[in-house]
Amino acid sequence: MSVPKSIPQYRKLYEVLRKHILDGIYKEGDLLPSENELCKLYRMTRPTVRQSLSTLSNDGYISKHQGKGSIVRHLQMEIGILSVSGTTSAVGDRNLKTKIVVRPVLIPWPEDFMFPLSELEKESGCVYMERIRLLEDVPIFYDISYLANINLPRITARQFENKSLFQILRDNYHIEIKGGDQRIKAIPASARIARFLKLKKDQPVLHLERKMETNNSVVFLYSSIFCNTEKYSIFGRF
Repeated sequence: MSVPKSIPQYRKLYEVLRKHILDGIYKEGDLLPSENELCKLYRMTRPTVRQSLSTLSNDGYISKHQGKGSIVRHLQMEIGILSVSGTTSAVGDRNLKTKIVVRPVLIPWPEDFMFPLSELEKESGCVYMERIRLLEDVPIFYDISYLANINLPRITARQFENKSLFQILRDNYHIEIKGGDQRIKAIPASARIARFLKLKKDQPVLHLERKMETNNSVVFLYSSIFCNTEKYSIFGRF
């Protein structure tokens, strides 16, 4: 089994600038520092800085304009994840917890899967995981995730308790969620769902089925999420 390589320098700068954009340090329409400034500030070569900026541009965070520089684009925040009370960050990480119901495990894909699968996905098998997300100890999401086992070494051995799946994919496998499709409908809670979300059986819950695209053209993340909106509303852009 292969081991992920160390993060290259251009990717380190990419992550710093990406975080600054997502945190609002650089807002839509703002200019990033020039290539010369980034070289001096982060002690990196010009080709490294240019590769970082090109990756940010390819991933939709900036647009590059000759004679002007790198301009921050409008971002679709919370892609594919409906957050609580606006955004997850708004409530603070200390209030948001993740409980693992089923640890990541390799299984064959379900025969009646909710989205069509490619032949490569079918051949690679499925990384399957179940989680409950709690806000201030109130269960709000029961999340069943499916991910094709395509070049994801040791993913089943990683620690997911109180961790973000998106962050783990980004930090360890350089996989970024870019967008996708989702279906939403209200359904009566089954006994299992009601137990996990602390609701009454047959009480209405929102059910989301999602196929999320990534910056890797063959890797998709699928989720079946049941949402308890009794106390908290959910919001997001997709």
